[in-house]
Amino acid sequence: MSNLASRLAIVALGAPIVLGAVYLGGWWLFALLVGVAAVSLHEFWLLARELRPLAPAGYVGGILALLGARMGGSAWMVGGVLTAFGLAFALKGISETRQASTASISATVMGAVWIGCGLSFVLLLRALPAHGRLACYAVVLAIWAGDTLAYAGGRLVGRHRMAPKTSPGKTWEGFVFGTAATVFVTFVALYKAHFLTVSESLVLGAAIAVAAPVGDLFESMLKRDAGVKDAGRLLGGHGGLLDRVDAILFAAPAAYFCILAFGYR
Repeated sequence: MSNLASRLAIVALGAPIVLGAVYLGGWWLFALLVGVAAVSLHEFWLLARELRPLAPAGYVGGILALLGARMGGSAWMVGGVLTAFGLAFALKGISETRQASTASISATVMGAVWIGCGLSFVLLLRALPAHGRLACYAVVLAIWAGDTLAYAGGRLVGRHRMAPKTSPGKTWEGFVFGTAATVFVTFVALYKAHFLTVSESLVLGAAIAVAAPVGDLFESMLKRDAGVKDAGRLLGGHGGLLDRVDAILFAAPAAYFCILAFGYR
C-alpha cells in the first residue's frame, strides 16, 4: 500500500469517530479529546525525555485546560493549564533528577500548553453559539483536505523544499496545493452556509492554510532535536497520534481567534 493510500485508509477509519464526536459535541467531544491529549502528551514526554519533563504535572495541566474550556470557556482553560506550572515546580522540588529546573519545568509547561490548549480550542470552536458545529467541521475538514493535497501535490510536482533541515519532505509546490484545498473547503463550508462573508471565509481559509503546516513544522523541529522520525508507533507507518494532530494544535487557535475577530461570539 502506498503512503498516500495508507493516509487515506487512516482517515477512513478515524474520520467517523472524529466527525461523530464533533456532531455530538459536549462531553462526547471532550472525552475524545482527553484521550487524544493523554496519548499525545505521552508521546511528547518521550520526545523530550532528555529534559526530564514532570509528566504528572503536564497531564494534570493539559486535562484541566480541556475541562476548563468545556466548563467555562477560554478563561477557565488558561486557569486550568497554569496548574501545570505550579505542580511542576512542586514536583521538581521533591524530584531526585539532576536535570536543570528550567529545562524540566519549561518542557512540562510547554507540553501542557501546546497539546492541552491546542485541543481545547477545538472545544471552544464547537461551543460557539452561532454555527459552532459547522465551524468545527470546516476547520477539521479543511486541515484534512490541505494535508492530503499538499502531500499529493508535493509528490507529483514538488521540487523546492520548504524546510530542508526540519522537514525535507515538504515542498512549496505542495504548500500551494494544500493552501488551495484548505481555502476552498473553508469557503464552501462557511460561505455557502451563510455563516461568513466571501472575504471572511477566504481570510479564515488562509489562516488555517498557514497555521496547519506551521504546526506540522513545529513538531518536526522537536522530532529533529530528539533524533527520531516519528513521535510514536501507534499508527504504524504513520507514526504516533501526535504526528496526526500537530496541525490542528496550531490551526484550531488560529481559526477560533479569526472567527472572534470577525465579530462572531
